[in-house]
Amino acid sequence: MKTHDKFVGLDVHKDTIVIAVADTGRDGEVRSYGTISSDLHALERALDKLRADGATLHVAYEAGPTGFVIYRHLQKMGIDCLVVAPSKMPVPGGKRQKTDRRDADLLARLLRAGELTGINIPDAVDEAIRDLTRTRSDAVDDLRRTKQRLKSFLLRQGYHYHGTADWSDKHLRYLRGLALPLPAHRSVLEEYLLAFDQCVSRVARLDDLLAAQVPKWRMYPAVQALMTLRGFQLIAATVLVAEIGDIRRFDHPRHLMAYLGLIPHERTTGVSRRLGGITKAGNVHARWMLVETVQSALRSPKVSKELTERQEGQPADRKELSWKTQCRLHKRGWALINRGKLKPKVTVALAREMAGFVWAMLQLVPAPTPPPDGPVLRRA
Repeated sequence: MKTHDKFVGLDVHKDTIVIAVADTGRDGEVRSYGTISSDLHALERALDKLRADGATLHVAYEAGPTGFVIYRHLQKMGIDCLVVAPSKMPVPGGKRQKTDRRDADLLARLLRAGELTGINIPDAVDEAIRDLTRTRSDAVDDLRRTKQRLKSFLLRQGYHYHGTADWSDKHLRYLRGLALPLPAHRSVLEEYLLAFDQCVSRVARLDDLLAAQVPKWRMYPAVQALMTLRGFQLIAATVLVAEIGDIRRFDHPRHLMAYLGLIPHERTTGVSRRLGGITKAGNVHARWMLVETVQSALRSPKVSKELTERQEGQPADRKELSWKTQCRLHKRGWALINRGKLKPKVTVALAREMAGFVWAMLQLVPAPTPPPDGPVLRRA
């Protein structure tokens, strides 16, 4: 039986999948297969029909809330699949009607033309660790909002804490000892304090889960390497490694900076070149964590007792790079401040520099053990 290629575009939704098929050749027909249930068995039956004539299928769909379940199922079926970032999808010029069928047709056409760039797909265990770190980030956000609501409520009632450190033991004793005159307000305070305690317990519980599971993870050597840097404890290092994945995806540190959205906008035409704010494209979780790790960069370089403990047993080249990182960020940060740059801009600039040192540090780590389901390493 003569083999040929078929290029399949999937417009995936929670309940339905719209399928379009493009035949081989620039002028090949692009036809709509129809709409099926989002059930994996329905998708499998549809694709089996499309390759019943011996065709080799190539499938593409946009990344979205349905995750990578379809991708992994197609891999098990032996079907080549590309998951595309919506932000990287070429958009035809001019006005266009947007329908599910047209979106599927466009995916099939672009896949056939070779104009789609796939995203990197984490293996199931890597994704699980990433989900755990994101769950912790959600818990930290909930805790922050609960603190803001409690302080705003008390400020409206005329209560303002004048101590030196908010949320210290002394501050909490002050909050729990308040005797508001109205019963309803006392109930509100009790509910906010209860919510605060629950959020604190949730964050601590997730910290314990990460501390127990990360050392068993195949990417733990990369986590240990990042922990030799100042500002990178277990949580920060795990978040960054889980979000970035295998550093071999990035051929140059600038590629990592671009992936994290830390490079400036650029508008160049003729002899004119204008740079704007950072793009903020790419991975927001990793970018946020990098910004957090450089908060202490303006302090004098120092190998603290805690950092010494984290560096114990690590190779000398990692310790040397860690010290070089501290010195470089400290010098760069104060140079920018002395030029009159505002603190937010300085912080972002240091986060961009830190991304380069993260890339360099992870280059010193041996390639991780391939996951059992076989990773697809795509260049960023």
